[in-house]
Amino acid sequence: MTAHKFTAFYRTSREGGFVVKCLELPVASQGETREEALANIKGAIEGYLEAKTKLLYCGVEGEKVDVAIDLFKV
Repeated sequence: MTAHKFTAFYRTSREGGFVVKCLELPVASQGETREEALANIKGAIEGYLEAKTKLLYCGVEGEKVDVAIDLFKV
């Protein structure tokens, strides 16, 4: 399994605790502490990617090919 890094931003919530959002994916979570919010966003990202993978492979036929690109190459 390949590890991927994602960028998350914390902010304090008006109701207390922390809200954390992932920059690269439409995923957000919260927690009473920064540590809890981080654990929750990790779980939310994993859940999102697992569900997305299942949807993408549903009904797909053919040979799987991985493609790597350099996003910052000008």
